[in-house]
Amino acid sequence: MSAPATETVFPAATKAEKEKDAASITSSTGNKHDADILPEGSVDPVYQEKAHILNNAIQEIGMGRYQWFLFVVCGFGWLADNLWPIVTGLILAPVVQEFHQKGPFLKLAQNVGLLLGAVGWGVGSDIWGRRWSFNITLLITGVFALAAGGAPSFGSLSAFVGLWSIGVGGNLPVDSSLFLEFIPGSHQWLLTVLAIWWAFGQLIGSLIAWPLIPNFSCASTADTCERADNMGWRYFLFTMGGLMLILWGVRFFLFPLQESPKFLMGRGRDEKAVEVVHMIAKKNGTRSNLTVEDLRAVDNNSAGTGPMNTSASAAAKRKIASLNTHHVKALFATRKLAYSTTLLIIIWALIGLAFPLLQTRGADFGDGSVYITYRNQVILSVIGVPGALLGGWFVEIPFLGRRGTLSIFTILTGVFLFASTTARTSDALLGWNCGYSFTSNVMYGVLYALTPECFPTKDRGTGNALVASANRVFGIMAPIIALYADLRTSVPIWISGAIFIVAGLIALLLPFEPRGKASL
Repeated sequence: MSAPATETVFPAATKAEKEKDAASITSSTGNKHDADILPEGSVDPVYQEKAHILNNAIQEIGMGRYQWFLFVVCGFGWLADNLWPIVTGLILAPVVQEFHQKGPFLKLAQNVGLLLGAVGWGVGSDIWGRRWSFNITLLITGVFALAAGGAPSFGSLSAFVGLWSIGVGGNLPVDSSLFLEFIPGSHQWLLTVLAIWWAFGQLIGSLIAWPLIPNFSCASTADTCERADNMGWRYFLFTMGGLMLILWGVRFFLFPLQESPKFLMGRGRDEKAVEVVHMIAKKNGTRSNLTVEDLRAVDNNSAGTGPMNTSASAAAKRKIASLNTHHVKALFATRKLAYSTTLLIIIWALIGLAFPLLQTRGADFGDGSVYITYRNQVILSVIGVPGALLGGWFVEIPFLGRRGTLSIFTILTGVFLFASTTARTSDALLGWNCGYSFTSNVMYGVLYALTPECFPTKDRGTGNALVASANRVFGIMAPIIALYADLRTSVPIWISGAIFIVAGLIALLLPFEPRGKASL
């Protein structure tokens, strides 16, 4: 089937629109680096100058067909990131009933896998590129999810959960970097709107689980639960694993993904970077004036700093350097950048503890059923969708921006959790949880967008891996706490709410405001 015409489905920006967008991210001071998120001196000056040239080239091309397709296939990563923790929670009750094991162990396996995935794929994308990581993560998730559906024991199921989570953990560190490096600076707010796919992940999982698990599971009051009577969670995993393979197929076979131009430039491959920019322009039905000479001129004019060496030996040295702490050290190169990186790590770590700690305790008022439980899950998922969309609008409000929006909605997330402890019926709890679902989706959307914007491209995968690792490490603590603590009280909810509020206050201290500026 031939693709629809560019003008009718994915309109390229007109010349006037491009000039307007370019003006919106250019500082009135006349210093072109004032329009960058990271101030001059935060990164290598040759790299910064070349990144600025590539930013202008992408801005000249505008938002077109290629980037809109990328919005969709990167969205698959957001979808998977929220879907699979939801999947683990949805299958937990029937799995525990069948195998007579402690549920937190399954959550622990999941969080260990997510940690390994975040570190491995995030750092790896700075070594071998975004493209391979992007094309493999969903495949790993789908294959091991299908295997998990046939697991004969709790131990094997936990192993498969950990393995599929390795694939899931790599999606956001890689996909957010990739998307940010292909879109014009005037459209970086779309990184926040990508969170709508995160909401879709929860919604799809809840909708599919609703008919399968309640109708094909053992009765909650049953003394024994055999595999033949408890196939619902297995059918669910087969369905979700199959969905991941379909999404992987769309990525791998239908979308000709190119390597990030900024990544290529950072690795000394200027010719290939220019080639990719011209390919994007062609896909968008426009042209680019970028030439290899534009980038080489920076090397020629870099007196005192020296050009970026593109020789084979230098490439080998960069390869070796990328295997040590070079990319990590670059995130702390200046006092302001170190301050920003540290605060982001703290925010991600706190949310990493608060979110799974919240999931360790549920309320039972005796007025619900398995059917109502899954129905409520669908309602909460629907509420999250407009939150993701509105997040993209909030972050562009001048007096709010990324920092203000993140702070307000993180604090509101904690407030709604506090309020939920006053509920005395399932319906009342559902109402408070709807508020929590809306505000938390805005919070996550902004956090996932702001974080990669605050890292330079050549170290962005490592930066994303660093904050995601902090998130996963603290996430591992929650199921360990659940194994030994008394969770029958509202204490986990109060602690979780307080952590969200503290994280929201810390967000106000972030030194960089990416609104209206181009990432490097």
